Amino acid sequence: MVDRAAVDGLFPADLPEPGHWEERYPARELPEGAKVTRFGPSPTGFVHIGGIYAAMIDRDVATDSGGVYLLRVEDTDQAREVEGALEQFDRAFGYFRISSDEHRGHGAYGPYLQSEREHIYLTYVRHLLRQGKAYLCFATKDELADITSRQQASKVPTGYYGKWAIWRDADPSAVAEKLAEGTPYVVRFRAPDDADGQRTSFVDAIRGRLEHEANRNDAVILKSSDQSPRLPTYHFAHAVDDHLMRVNLVIRADEWISSVPLHQQLFAALEFEPITYAHIAPLMKQIPGGKRKLSKRKDPEAGVDFYIGAGYPADAVLYYLRGLANGRLAELPLAEALATPIDLSLCGVAGPLVDLVKLEDISADHIATLSGQQILDAVRAWAVEYDAELVPVLDNEKDLALRALAVERDGVENPRKDLRKWSDFRPAYGFFFPELFVPVDGPGDERLVPLGVAAEVVTAFAADLVANYEHLDDPQEWFDQIRTLAGKHRFAPNAKEYKKDPDAYVGSIREASQLVRVAITGATRSPDLHATAQALGAPEVLRRLRALTS
Repeated sequence: MVDRAAVDGLFPADLPEPGHWEERYPARELPEGAKVTRFGPSPTGFVHIGGIYAAMIDRDVATDSGGVYLLRVEDTDQAREVEGALEQFDRAFGYFRISSDEHRGHGAYGPYLQSEREHIYLTYVRHLLRQGKAYLCFATKDELADITSRQQASKVPTGYYGKWAIWRDADPSAVAEKLAEGTPYVVRFRAPDDADGQRTSFVDAIRGRLEHEANRNDAVILKSSDQSPRLPTYHFAHAVDDHLMRVNLVIRADEWISSVPLHQQLFAALEFEPITYAHIAPLMKQIPGGKRKLSKRKDPEAGVDFYIGAGYPADAVLYYLRGLANGRLAELPLAEALATPIDLSLCGVAGPLVDLVKLEDISADHIATLSGQQILDAVRAWAVEYDAELVPVLDNEKDLALRALAVERDGVENPRKDLRKWSDFRPAYGFFFPELFVPVDGPGDERLVPLGVAAEVVTAFAADLVANYEHLDDPQEWFDQIRTLAGKHRFAPNAKEYKKDPDAYVGSIREASQLVRVAITGATRSPDLHATAQALGAPEVLRRLRALTS
């Protein structure tokens, strides 16, 4: 028989009854079939790209059904909380525009930080203790380790259950003695007596009917009494919160499937309406001989900041992730795919592979559809945070930046796709800007060495080109002046002629044109050379060519 007075003495005198919270958080008035979903990041680490994947699905399902999507920070494990994690949550969800209908600071079913819901949890812990559905446990770490060791030696399942649950049916006087001594304790859920060896089943919204061994363990539901605030474990907190926030569909990683039997028992003990679970497959990474889960510890691309820092356009990443969730969306144009809701019934049960090469192809295709101004705006917004030196360059040379972005992009059927992410802008287009461009250091510059042209030839050819250069609009006429001077300085008209008699020439027209290309762009590969020269303007082209003669 439970001593109600003794139980109540463990809690604040003004602690409300369950009815108070039921009234405070009434059933939501929503259309028939509306789904209330939630995403619950933990500030024990930064957001995994799988978190964006799950939150995207949560939002889609809730919005498409006329329901509510809420963001609840599950910060009960405060000892492992990482400084700056909450700010990173905001940055991640803001970047990918995954807005929630309710979140900390906004919504009638808060607080939305579990650490601020202590009194709510204590009400329901007390409720279970009063009913004998939970009990105090004073087992020490050493005692628990000894239990595990003996279970392993006996080759029985490890855990705190049955005869191994040493405080499950403890004498009330022993409990009172421990309390009088001030010994710290946890509160454990009393698993049903008939759970051992039983099976339980539930219908998963993605996987259909699943069957699992019933939970036999007396799980901890309230952490040690010497902690403040007194916070529950995840299992208990999620049951109370999902009920009071009126969540009716929990979309989460498939690693939680094995916890469903415990969660079913908790909902039944608390006399809550059971909710529907949908367990999504984790994002995977291809490795030699197979695949594994994408890991924040091992894989940089697992962290959301990897994508933000590199400047992958949010739309491209979301489009890619939506295709992983529902394969049919990958076959639609980007705008249509972003507007088409994800269908839970079409989510696979095998973990989809994250392929950065595929993502970069998608991103390059997407950027190729944007105007120069859209790209410039996006690059500048990214650079404010990740490349501060680039910001004043773009501000001071806006017209040049737009001319650069127009090269082989504006008015062509197949625009250049040299931008896959915003961090590619500097290596791909930085040479256009005098502030960022490093001119060649005379004919001996290391970038010219692979061309194999003698220094005196480089100097003479460049001096002649500078003296006679014409900034012509017609591409063919512009290149003809280079071709003519190349012939004058004994460059073969083509590679075939040069190969036939290499002693008769100093190189071929290819080497001559590459001298000009390296002088103007700093590299042997670049956008169309004439278009680049036109974007730079005659004075800048001549300044760069003169560097070959010094």
